[in-house]
Amino acid sequence: MYAITIREPGGPEMLEWKEITDPEPGPGEVLVDVVSSSVNRADLVQRVGAYPPPKGASEILGLECAGIIAGLGEDVTGWTVGDRVCALLAGGGYAQRVTVPAGQLLPAPHGVDLVDAGSLPEVACTVWSNVVMRAGLRRDQVLVVHGGSGGIGTCAIQIGKALGARVVATAGSEENLQLCRDLGADVAVSYRDGDFVAAAKELGGADVVLDNMGASYLDQNLDALAPDGHLAIIGMQGGRKGELDMGRMLVKRLTVSVLGLRGRPVDGPTGKAAIVTDVREHLWPLVEDGSVRPIIAERVPMAQASRAHELLEAGGVRGKVLLPVQ
Repeated sequence: MYAITIREPGGPEMLEWKEITDPEPGPGEVLVDVVSSSVNRADLVQRVGAYPPPKGASEILGLECAGIIAGLGEDVTGWTVGDRVCALLAGGGYAQRVTVPAGQLLPAPHGVDLVDAGSLPEVACTVWSNVVMRAGLRRDQVLVVHGGSGGIGTCAIQIGKALGARVVATAGSEENLQLCRDLGADVAVSYRDGDFVAAAKELGGADVVLDNMGASYLDQNLDALAPDGHLAIIGMQGGRKGELDMGRMLVKRLTVSVLGLRGRPVDGPTGKAAIVTDVREHLWPLVEDGSVRPIIAERVPMAQASRAHELLEAGGVRGKVLLPVQ
């Protein structure tokens, strides 16, 4: 089979479409013929050597895929060769074939093109596990989504609205702000010259903030939260270290969580299989009825993954960059 490999840590030009040995499913694993994967920001960080895969995971890039089951390992039940699926991965998605623990498989959602489904598992599981499973977003609460026009943001806005929340989204350009509004954001605020804190407070304060910036937004995020609010940090694009005013947190009874997805174990109460199960039960019906849909910015053949990385690094991508296998 062919896969994208990294010749050495560096820029997008270090990605190479190369023939490698086919993987074989082990006990509890499923072999998938990949029809698509997509680019996540973590892939860019891994490419430069700053985000190694978890122990035992594939060195190949790609945290999600869609495809057709081609083989079953021992002790796998509930799945059949030929099933159309998508999968949450710890690595290996930029390839014609990948093995995945059966607990991380999802049926391809009805009403969504199988190729487009390759853009869903990582963002869906990230948003759902943070905003709903951990932060407990409910109807009529206020959700602030930073980077509302990106892959995570476009998914989070739609989930928030589908659950009956009021959504404040931040983005950088008027075109991106309009996309946030089109997806259902009640308020869209420029992070260049707007004030998302004031926008959240006009709605009574944020019950949940989904943040991809980290340190640079820490103080503003805490200010935007309503009493008993929850700040869910999923990225550190604005830095890793910030000053936390615990006195203000105590008075407002605030909660801060910093949760990753890739490094979690497969099994256990906080494992990936538990998240996938919850997503399948509660979020997948919203995908199948069209309340939450994949937002695809570009479709770039997987063999040209270097061009896809260049697009994401350049900024301004609205939604996901999809990598169909040709």
